[in-house]
Amino acid sequence: MKAEAIVGESPLWSPREQVLYWVDITGQKIHRFNPRANINDTFHLPQPVTAVGLSEKGGLIITLRKDFAFFNPETGDLKLLSDPEEDKPYDRFNDAKCDRQGRFWAGTMDDVKWNAPHGSLYRLDPDTKVTCMKTSVICANGLGWSPDNRVFYFTESFRYGIYAYDFNTATGNISNRRLFASIDRNADGFPDGLTVDEEGYVWSVHNAIGRVVRYNPSGAVDRVIEIPVPRPTSCIFGGDDLDVLYITSARETMTAEEIAQAPLSGSLFAVKPGVKGLPEPYFAG
Repeated sequence: MKAEAIVGESPLWSPREQVLYWVDITGQKIHRFNPRANINDTFHLPQPVTAVGLSEKGGLIITLRKDFAFFNPETGDLKLLSDPEEDKPYDRFNDAKCDRQGRFWAGTMDDVKWNAPHGSLYRLDPDTKVTCMKTSVICANGLGWSPDNRVFYFTESFRYGIYAYDFNTATGNISNRRLFASIDRNADGFPDGLTVDEEGYVWSVHNAIGRVVRYNPSGAVDRVIEIPVPRPTSCIFGGDDLDVLYITSARETMTAEEIAQAPLSGSLFAVKPGVKGLPEPYFAG
């Protein structure tokens, strides 16, 4: 779908509604795309919105620039929950996802010095208690879980790596951090959003070099999909059978000449890669 999002991000398929939510962070918008009708509804927020998750009670659990919040697209009602980093004015939320136990995980980044280790990873429990899971994060980004819930994946864009952790489903704790996959720091790109398919393979979007890479569970490259824009940002499986890979993109920091060469920058892309994804869980609070 052609669009001109400044920073398209956080695609999220809603099985309940059969629509794809996605955001434009800088544009302060949540989009809701209905692929059957080819209609894209837009909801304007009073501040940047960085990621969205589905709420069991209806509506969305979201991260704004600084706050966790609930948003109801039908009524426009926005309820702020908390800002875990009131003492860090230059930090903001970035990517976020729900685990299968109904907890919402979200990472932060320094929005001025993207490569500074000022970010953290937080877990919002269903009772809305916030727990800091990791500090010294360099640009928190794509996250996800293996199909068996034993492994948690977490991207730090400017460590140029995706890290794997052992995941305890009962407590929500993570441990045994190790490097899962990395990008050559001299390749001009960096790992951005990710998703995990039903076979346990990790799909990571490589921003600035226009590709999506599928890694096997051992971290080896399985395949590469080239995208016709330089700044793809994130991906998720959707569609009736969860067999469509939706990919968001951005045009932020691109010059007029670069946009002229890649006019679809900021658009939403779809590809059928021949494998299915997993349904995204709901926040239980």
